[in-house]
Amino acid sequence: MSGAALGLEIVFVFFLALFLLHRYGDFKKQHRLVIVGTLLAWYLCFLIVFILPLDVSTTIYNRCKHAAANSSPPENNSTTGVYAATPAPSQHPCFKPWSYIPDGIMPIFWRVVYWTSQFLTWILLPFMQSYARSGGFSITGKIKTALIENAIYYGTYLLIFGAFLIYVAVNPHLHLEWNQLQTIGIAAANTWGLFLLVLLLGYGLVEIPRSYWNGAKRGYLLMKTYFKAAKLMTEKADAEEALEDVMEEVCKVNGSIKYNHPLRKCVDTILKKCPTEYQEKMGRNMDDYEDFDEKHNTYPSEKSLVKLHKQVIYSVQRHRRTQVQWQILLEQAFYLEDVAKNETSATHQFVHTFQSPDPENRFTQHFYSPTVEWYWECLLRPWFYRILAVVLSIFSVIVVWSECTFFSTTPVLSLFAVFIQLAEKTYNYIYIEIACFLSIFFLSICVYSTVFRIRVFNYYYLASHHQTDAYSLLFSGMLFCRLTPPLCLNFLGLTHMDSSISHQNTQPTAYTSIMGSMKVLSFIADGFYIYYPMLVVILCIATYFSLGTRCLNLLGFQQFMGDNDMTSDLVDEGKELIRREKRKRQRQEEGENRRREWKERYGHNREDSTRNRNVHIDPKESNFSDISANRSTKYTRANNRTERDRIELLQDAEPLDFNAATFTDDPLESESGRYQPGGRYLSMSHCRIFDDV
Repeated sequence: MSGAALGLEIVFVFFLALFLLHRYGDFKKQHRLVIVGTLLAWYLCFLIVFILPLDVSTTIYNRCKHAAANSSPPENNSTTGVYAATPAPSQHPCFKPWSYIPDGIMPIFWRVVYWTSQFLTWILLPFMQSYARSGGFSITGKIKTALIENAIYYGTYLLIFGAFLIYVAVNPHLHLEWNQLQTIGIAAANTWGLFLLVLLLGYGLVEIPRSYWNGAKRGYLLMKTYFKAAKLMTEKADAEEALEDVMEEVCKVNGSIKYNHPLRKCVDTILKKCPTEYQEKMGRNMDDYEDFDEKHNTYPSEKSLVKLHKQVIYSVQRHRRTQVQWQILLEQAFYLEDVAKNETSATHQFVHTFQSPDPENRFTQHFYSPTVEWYWECLLRPWFYRILAVVLSIFSVIVVWSECTFFSTTPVLSLFAVFIQLAEKTYNYIYIEIACFLSIFFLSICVYSTVFRIRVFNYYYLASHHQTDAYSLLFSGMLFCRLTPPLCLNFLGLTHMDSSISHQNTQPTAYTSIMGSMKVLSFIADGFYIYYPMLVVILCIATYFSLGTRCLNLLGFQQFMGDNDMTSDLVDEGKELIRREKRKRQRQEEGENRRREWKERYGHNREDSTRNRNVHIDPKESNFSDISANRSTKYTRANNRTERDRIELLQDAEPLDFNAATFTDDPLESESGRYQPGGRYLSMSHCRIFDDV
């Protein structure tokens, strides 16, 4: 099993990252480089989280093996340079864990993963972000725009790195070496990541348990869905209005720049990004036979076309996203209303108002029956969410306590360190790996879920169901690569596996060894890394009392708050919108059912009458019918009016105001008449327009 666990986790994490990216991204429409860059960033970050527990168990085994090689293991002494072990080897013999990774593999692995992720987050992904957002029409133009936009970005970080470099150069006790410069760069990156990490962690530690606790409240979820519907309808209307404004500009440009203009290729590129209905409309209004005249007409410049191209890409993406999100929100609202209705059902059978458009698979039909669905949705699911919320709350309390006390080594107050040290005494590697995995997995969920939830206006927003744009995908990859290294270092500090925290001369983990010694920057190692995580207590309190939500609400950004008049108004508005959409869908289903019934009733009768007429037809009549075939197509007989009505019903026509008195067999009157949308001809000489008014 040597190295097998590492290989299995590498493969599993790859498919996990691919699944999440498929849920949020669009493999068919987005650029391949965007998909590959985002997938690589997510994959490396998830890989660090999953592989770190194996590094911890391997490090504990190496400590035991090194202590067993010495007949009399010394105490912790920094002058001897010998690693110490907690228990005596004679009491607890060392045995190799099932997930043991051979020596020399983990340092190389961590170097490749860490420096690749840093290259992505600081150099490649910002450049790709500007490249994907650019409205240029050529690769050269997009690269030029990306370089100009990132000049200030790269200059800022070079200035920060220069400040650290000057500090080290001025300090007489330090000598500039390559390892120390490398440590300065790592410290700068981890400091920025830790600053953002504590903010996201403080929000996630409170919001995740609270979301599951509120998920058990049916009324709460339904009210919040109504609130989201009102806000989303406003955003949907704004997106439609913005798209129409941009399409008007495109239509003007399309009409002014003719087929032989040098910039016509740029206009064609913009038209390809427009929705299909707008493309067809603009294609019909084109007058390509007209040549352009540079002397008498003013034409837009290439720079303005680049700006217009960028606006078209953004407007189309936003419009498509709001449309999809509206349909998803409607399904969610209908389902929550069904749950509220079925809670009082005496038959214990879950009844849906609308059937799902997707066909159910065999597993759902056999195992997830209406009875099982009723017990899960109306009885078991609320209690499951409450229990899960309590468990997650206990984990949050443990994290907050450990963040405030992990610097204390005598006595050990961090609960994570206590659990790991108890398992280390008995060399229970399975328990060590499970405890490490659950701990770092919970920390990662609190941080990463906040990244998926936050929204910075319309510039950064991760929308599921393939509705996330390229800019947001790349930005999320940047955030993950910057947050994961300080997250892992924070976890190692909580478990006292980091020697700079435990102040013991023990063998460090392979991940800690590539970070270098933070003694070069003592004010960061002994100050910022120790005391800044304590701010998570203040952030948790602020999140618990919803201070951020209240501040945003005061600034004019509507947030869901139960004790607010604006929230009540939006909930009522959303409830009315959902009721309106529900009535519309019910009418559509009723119309489809009526058409289906008419087809089933009259379709067979029509086939039978046609078949009987063909069987009992007279030869003379057949000859006469062949002679008068063209005439019968032109004239309409009075005894075929019932057949015409049936045909109209099959063609989805509704002749509600059909008048037999006005129907004529005279082709002259038919030619002088006007075709009505009801599927019949009315003579203008016998019927006036305003007779029925």
